[in-house]
Amino acid sequence: MIKSLFVLALTLSTSSVVFGSEYLIKFQSVEPGFENAFIARNGGTLELVSREGSVYKWTTSKSAGSLKLLRAEKSWNKNVVRIEPNKKLKIFLSPSLEEKRAELTEALAILKKKEKKEEKDSDSAESKAGSTPYPDNPEIKNPTKQETGSDPLLSNQWGMLAVDAAGAWKKTPGGKDIVVAVTDTGVDYNHQDLVNNMWRNTKEIPGDGKDNDNNGYVDDVVGWDFAVDDNKPYDLTLSLMDIILQGGNPGHGTHVSGCIGASLNNKMGIVGLAPNVKIMALRFITEKGQGGTAEAIKAIDYAANNGAKIINASWGGESDGEQEEDQILKEAIERAGKKGVLFLAAAGNGRANAQGGAAGFDIDNDPKPVYPAAYQLENVFTVAAIDSENNLATFSNWGNKSVKIAAPGVKILSTVPGDKYQDTIINLGSINVTWDGTSMATPHVAGAAATIWSTDPNMLARDVAKKLMDLSTATDAVNGKVVSNGRLDLHGLK
Repeated sequence: MIKSLFVLALTLSTSSVVFGSEYLIKFQSVEPGFENAFIARNGGTLELVSREGSVYKWTTSKSAGSLKLLRAEKSWNKNVVRIEPNKKLKIFLSPSLEEKRAELTEALAILKKKEKKEEKDSDSAESKAGSTPYPDNPEIKNPTKQETGSDPLLSNQWGMLAVDAAGAWKKTPGGKDIVVAVTDTGVDYNHQDLVNNMWRNTKEIPGDGKDNDNNGYVDDVVGWDFAVDDNKPYDLTLSLMDIILQGGNPGHGTHVSGCIGASLNNKMGIVGLAPNVKIMALRFITEKGQGGTAEAIKAIDYAANNGAKIINASWGGESDGEQEEDQILKEAIERAGKKGVLFLAAAGNGRANAQGGAAGFDIDNDPKPVYPAAYQLENVFTVAAIDSENNLATFSNWGNKSVKIAAPGVKILSTVPGDKYQDTIINLGSINVTWDGTSMATPHVAGAAATIWSTDPNMLARDVAKKLMDLSTATDAVNGKVVSNGRLDLHGLK
């Protein structure tokens, strides 16, 4: 029997735990030679995170407990404006998985026992539950010519039907030429329903080993992998065993991307809300389900500097109730806003409770608010989740000041790596774990924003946000819990 179960989730969370002794430092000025002077005085190493923000990651042997002393000692470095821990980003609890923890644990133990018997009988060492589904970093394919015809799984996409996506496709360019940056676990950029809608960096010559556009990244054809610092931001998934036991990645970023922009009328799979959009893949969460604030900031800066109009952030988490909010992350989002970027944030999936489920909470008044969802910035547009009956999802956070709208986020069918589609992550006979979360609701709104923006590319981010609010349909379940008092709806779009 497996006694412990680390659970997976569909939205990501920050915690007060840091990577070793890593800090983010914002400097007042970044002048030639200052790095050497800083290291000579304070030790450790410095790594550039944001030139625009004058932010570096400082790795040091100093303990986390000395952070307060460093902050208090203003004379320790007069050039330092702010110092914060480089917080981990890790996978948050999945409501449906948490609820079925005991059953799933037992079923997994039975499955492993059965596989061991089959391996012994067949002399095979391969384990279905323990094998990694796909190799990492496949070569990036070019767009392909596809057949035309109806998308066979569209009728199973209740979220698209609920928001009248089909009506919007008839009235608009469907997000044409709008770039949406998916900051997440990566994207299967070769997926048959996504390959033609991937953003392509036309200023870069693929495979020549040069930074042709001088943006600091070599051969960044479809985006960048900030988790491992390479040019193939692939959505590497783990085995079923690792997903259950370690909270590994089940294809989160690819699922998000399909909701935003899977192709229309290509005779395969599903459709995204903005089927002509361009998806920029920015990976900063690893296959093991963790990353860092420093990498998130790099991804946000990249998106804003390379043409993204919208950033989808299906991640976020609680403060620890003691430290102040991540000001340096907030400044990165604000910096993107000044460049006209709309930042779509997931409200969060509540907290685990004693009954084995997860209950949403009011992030406006909670002592541990969710960030970046709760940032009071003009360009932050936060999303709650509803189910197919227009009920607020039991796990969904809300906030009548910070959360703008609700959108479909329960049992959502979308793309996953390997040319596959899922509304269910784990299926062990009678025990199912479905794709639920504000992580799924947020890309519905990101796709809607791209659809609206494509009707007039000269619109400002605040105009797109206002349009989303104006088009929303009043919904009793979220009345008084989100600013719009309603859910996403494109029916009134002209």
